[in-house]
Amino acid sequence: MMQLLSDYPLYVVLATALIIWAGIALYLQRIDARLHKLESE
Repeated sequence: MMQLLSDYPLYVVLATALIIWAGIALYLQRIDARLHKLESE
């Protein structure tokens, strides 16, 4: 595992950024669904 991290640091940074962006997108999607539910009530 440490060999992978030391050999490909750019891929580690890109994977971390992808995970963060995916988390933000899921969070915003959940908020949007909750707001839509409240608006329809």
